[in-house]
Amino acid sequence: MTVPDTATAEPTARVGGRWITLLSLANLGLWMAYFGPLQVLLPNQVQQVAGHDKTTVLGIVTGAGALVAVLVGPLAGALSDATTARTGRRHTWIAVGALLGCAGLTLLAAQHTVLGLTLGWCAAQIGLNTLQAGLTAIVPDRAPVRQRGLVSGWIGLTQSIGVVIGVLLVTLVVAGTGGYLLIGVLVVLTAAPFVLATPDPPAAPGTVPRLSARALLGSYRFSLRDNPDFAWAWITRFLVQLGNAMATLYLLYFLRDRVGHPDPDTGLLLLIVVYTAATLLTVVVGGVLSDRTGRRKPSVIVSGYVMAAAAVLLAFWPTWTGALIAAAVLGLGFGVYLSVDQALITQVLPAAQDRARDLGIINIANSAPQVLGPALAFPIVAYLGGYPVLYLTVAAVTVLGSVLVTRIRSVA
Repeated sequence: MTVPDTATAEPTARVGGRWITLLSLANLGLWMAYFGPLQVLLPNQVQQVAGHDKTTVLGIVTGAGALVAVLVGPLAGALSDATTARTGRRHTWIAVGALLGCAGLTLLAAQHTVLGLTLGWCAAQIGLNTLQAGLTAIVPDRAPVRQRGLVSGWIGLTQSIGVVIGVLLVTLVVAGTGGYLLIGVLVVLTAAPFVLATPDPPAAPGTVPRLSARALLGSYRFSLRDNPDFAWAWITRFLVQLGNAMATLYLLYFLRDRVGHPDPDTGLLLLIVVYTAATLLTVVVGGVLSDRTGRRKPSVIVSGYVMAAAAVLLAFWPTWTGALIAAAVLGLGFGVYLSVDQALITQVLPAAQDRARDLGIINIANSAPQVLGPALAFPIVAYLGGYPVLYLTVAAVTVLGSVLVTRIRSVA
C-alpha cells in the first residue's frame, strides 16, 4: 500500500484489503470492550451490589464513565495530533489505549462497591477512548474520500459483531467478572496486529500542532460560526446517539420487568444476534453505495427514520415477538447509519492537522448522551409513564437528529 509523503497530507491512494482487515480487527476488540460490560457485565454487577436501586446506580456508573469519555476523547486526539514519535501519531496512542483499557477492565473485575464500580469503569473508559481516538483518526489519515464509505462500513460491521461476540464471551464462555479479564486481554491482542503490521509514518515536527497546556485546553473548543457543517454533524450525531443511549441502557431490565422474559440474559443475547444479522445486510452495502453515488445525506436521514420506527414498535408492542421485530428493524437502519454517517463526518472536518482532535470532539456526541441519557431515561421509566413513554421519546429524538442532517451543506 502506498502511503502519503507526510502524515497530514490528504490521502489519494486506495487502502488495501489487508489494511482494512487489521483495522477492523482492532475495532472489533474496542467494541467488545465497550458492549460486553455495558450490555451484561455492568448491569449484573450493579444488581449484585445495589439490589432494588439497580437502575439508579447503573445510571450513575455509566454516566460517570461517559463523562470521562467526553473529557478524554478530544484530549487523546490532541495528543495524537501533536505526536512526532517514530512509532507514529496514531499507532503510539492505539497501543497506549489498548494497554490502559486492559488495565481498567482488570481493575473493574475486582470491585464490590458502587464507588469501586464507578472508578473502575472510568479507568476503563480512559483507555478505551484513547484507543478509539487513534483508530478513528487513522481513517481520514490513510483512506481517500472515495473509499471512506467502504472502510466505515467494515468498521461499522465490527461494531455490530463486537456486541454479539462480547455478549457471547461474557455469558457463555466466561461468566461473571472473569469476563472483564478475558475482554481486556482481547483488546490488546486485536490491536497489536494493526500496530505492528501497518504503516504509520512519523509526522515532521513542523507539520503538527504545538503541544502546550493552552493547546490541550483548547482541544474542547471549536467555532460554530467558522465550521457550520461540522457543528451540524455534531448536533445530529448527538441526537441520534442520545436516542440510542436512552433505548439501550435499560434494555436488560426492559426484558426482565416489562416483557417478563423468563431468561432475560439469554433473551438479550438473542435480540443482539437478530439485530446484528440485520445490520450485516446493510452496513457495508450502505457505505459502498454512498461511495459510488457520492451522496451521504439521504442514506443517513432514511436510516434515522428506520431506527425511530424500531423504538415505536417497542413502545406499542412490549412483547417478546415485538422486541425481536424491533431488533431486526433497528439493525437495518443502524447498519446504514454506522457506515454512511461516519464517512460524512470525515468530509466536514475543519483541518487535516487536527483530525484526531476534531474526531474526539465528534466522539463527545457519542459519549455525552451516555451521561444525559440516564438522567432523562430514569425519571421517564420511574415517574413519567414507564417504558412506552421512554421509547416514544427515543423515536422523537432520533427523528429530529435525522431531519437536521439537511442543514449540512458541503456534503450531498
